[in-house]
Formats: sequence, structure tokens, C-alpha cells
Amino acid sequence: MRTLTKNYRENVEFLNKTLRVDDSFDVLSKILKLPDGELTFYYIDGFVKDTVMQKLMMHFVSLKNMPKTANEFMKTSLPYVETDVSADLDVMIQMVMSGATLMIGSTFEDKAIIIDSRTYPARETAEPEGDRVMIGARDGFVETLIFNTALIRRRIRNPALTMSYMTVGSDSKTDIVVCYMADRADLEYVGKLKKKLSEIKTGALTVGHESLAECLIKRRWYNPFPKIRTTERPDSAAAQLMEGGVLIIIDNTPQVMVLPSTIFDFMQESNDFYFPPLTGTYIRIVRYVVFFLTLIITPVWYLLLQYPELVPSWLAFALPEDTGQLPILAQLLLVEFIIDALRLASLNTPNMLNNSLSVVGGLILGDFAVDVGWLIPEVILYMSFVAIANFTQRSYELGYAIKFLRIMLLILTAIFGFWGFVAGIAVTVVLVATNSTVNGKHNYLYPLFPFNARALRSLLFRVKKRDVK
Repeated sequence: MRTLTKNYRENVEFLNKTLRVDDSFDVLSKILKLPDGELTFYYIDGFVKDTVMQKLMMHFVSLKNMPKTANEFMKTSLPYVETDVSADLDVMIQMVMSGATLMIGSTFEDKAIIIDSRTYPARETAEPEGDRVMIGARDGFVETLIFNTALIRRRIRNPALTMSYMTVGSDSKTDIVVCYMADRADLEYVGKLKKKLSEIKTGALTVGHESLAECLIKRRWYNPFPKIRTTERPDSAAAQLMEGGVLIIIDNTPQVMVLPSTIFDFMQESNDFYFPPLTGTYIRIVRYVVFFLTLIITPVWYLLLQYPELVPSWLAFALPEDTGQLPILAQLLLVEFIIDALRLASLNTPNMLNNSLSVVGGLILGDFAVDVGWLIPEVILYMSFVAIANFTQRSYELGYAIKFLRIMLLILTAIFGFWGFVAGIAVTVVLVATNSTVNGKHNYLYPLFPFNARALRSLLFRVKKRDVK
């Protein structure tokens, strides 16, 4: 542990140099001369509560006698709630860089007082754009860690709710919180998770939760399924805690990671729980059915085109009379590409033109493609269903995973026919079953494997609150 010296002037000179006060305009030092001593403050402009620090400094100037030690000063002359005495130089520097105020005194020797009077720029806790509900709470997580923990505390007023603080990143020193209910969570799993977090060797979590997920899990590039579920909704996060889940809250990102994560968790939505059990169950069943159809609808249709003699008469309408100028497989793959191109274009379009561009662009491209002969109406119909059906679940990662597997099924079916389709389904099942996660005792297919009838029932059907433990 590095410490300050017992010489006040040397400490001031060292901290000025280490914090680069003369080089960075926003790293400030403030000297207060008292009747029998001197105080020096270090803080970052924009991170401190100006009014609080102004009142504290006015109070310090009015002191008639300066306490002789840092501990005595904090206990008798520092009227603020969040304070601490530290002898660890690295902790002092980290706290200043995080926005706290460091105070050293001519009588403090090698210790300093840390005043946590920081405040961060933050947006309103508005409802997340990508996770809306028809009825229910309208608040959402933001990029400020302390706001997010407060949103959870507001919903769970139980001392068993534990917020365990850690930092990750040798350069970024990113604040993270492991949040769990001490009386409901698997404490052995929590301990292993904390150990994994403490062993992470990285410079910075440059892209928030995704950087942390990549550090926690050894990536397998060939498996597209998401590894960790995230949510921007405090109500959803609180519900997961009450069911024994663990949250990882990361500063600078509104996505809160939910652990452990299974494939079934990605299919749950907040809307399921804001409606009565019957309505919630219906919505959930529709989501499962539509989601499954997004995977197989175009491969199955293409398979029928390869074996038209096996198509029953009542399904004959599914076979197109004209296949167009391009092979059907090429048409399907082309539209998969066009859909993503339109999506990317809409992301970079000003909000007032966003919807217009998506709708008009899709209509114009589709109409001209049919007139020219590139595409047939059936291809546009099925791919339009796929594009719209992807929005029945909110995880973009899961949506792209299904997209990649759908393309794989199409290509295998085109090359090997029926057996290619069967092989594609088998590969899909294997990828789901072997997906690498941070799930502890449970795998990605829990509660199907290992089988837990009660847990599976609560995931497939919306049951009453008292039936879920």
C-alpha cells in the first residue's frame, strides 16, 4: 500500500504532480488557510456539488481551532454524511478521479479525508425505448450507478438486499455493483461470481456491459446466442432479485446484467406480468409461437419448393407460379441483407424521418424489385413476417442469433434437401445446449435440462404471484 509522507508540503507537491493539476484545467486544487493550520482540497470540476462544498469551506474558515488529526477533524469539524479517512494513496487518487473531494491538512500527517460530495451529469429516468410496456411503471435505468441502485432500493425495502461494490479495469476503474438478496440468492454462486470479477484483467470496460460479458465468458465465435440477459427496467430487475437472481450494475451504462441467464429468460417480457394471468399467458404463448416461426418459416417454405410432389392440395397455394429472374435462395438471402441495410439506415436517420424512411424505403424497394423480376411477392411476404416477428422479443442479440441460424438452415436445405434441414435443426439444438454462460449449477436450457416442472411451468405460463417462489 502506498501512503503519503508526514510532510504536508511534500504531499501537496506530490499530489499536484500526480493529479496533473497544472496540465488539466478541470482538475482543481483549493487552499484554505486557517488560524493554526492549512487545508488543501482536490476535486474535478463538474463532479462536485458546488453548493455543498461552498458551505463546507465557509464552515472550515470559521473554525477557531484546527483539530490535530484527520480522524478528529472528521468527527468534530466535518458536518457531512459521506466522509472517510484513508491512508491508502491509490484509494485517494481513485476517489478523486471518480469525482469525490480529497482533503489533506497540515496536521493530518500521512492521512487524508475523502468527502463523497460528487454528482454526475445524468438524464431523466424515462421509460426505455426498447423495452416499453402497455401498462405499468415508466421509469428506467440510466448511466449513473447510484441512481440505478436507488431505483432498486425504492422497490425492495429489505435489509437482505445487498449491494456489493467493486471496481474493474486498471485504467477506467469502472464502478460496478453485485446486487442480490442475501436470503434468496445462491451465496456460493455469488461468491464465485465476485471472484471472477475480481480476477478480470483489462484496461477499461469501453462498451460497458458487453465488455464485462466478454471478460466473464470465454467467447465462442461460432455460437451466436446471447450469454447474459440485460434489462433497462427497474421493475424487471427487482422481480429477478426476488426470484433469487443476481444483478451486475455497471456505471456509465443503463443495461443491468441479470444472472443466471437461460434461453427461456430472454422470452419473458414485463408486459406478461402487468396483465392478469390469462392475458399474460396468451401473450407469452403468442411470443413463443411467433419466435419459433421466425426460425423455420422460410426454410420450411423453401423445403416445400424442393419437394412439390409431397405438398398436399390444400397447401398448393404456397407454391409460386413464377420464381422470378433470380433463384429463390438468392432472393431470400438478398432480402435478409436488405432488411438489415434498412435497419441500419433508420438508426442513423433523424427521429422525425425515421418511420417514414423505413416504411417508404421498404415499399419502394419491394415494389420495384417485383416489377423488375428480382423478387417474387411470396418472398417479400415471408420475409416481411420474419422482420416484423423479430420485434416480439426485445433482445437484439437473440434476434440476430435466430437470423444466422435461419440463413444456415436455408443454405443446408438448398444443398442437402430434407436431410440438410434436419441437420440444421440438430445444429441449432446443439448450439443452444452448449452455449457458454455464467450460470453456475444451471445450464442454458434450465429448467428443461435439468428438468424442473414447477420452474418450467412458471416460464411457459403466467401463473399467479403466490404460486411462484
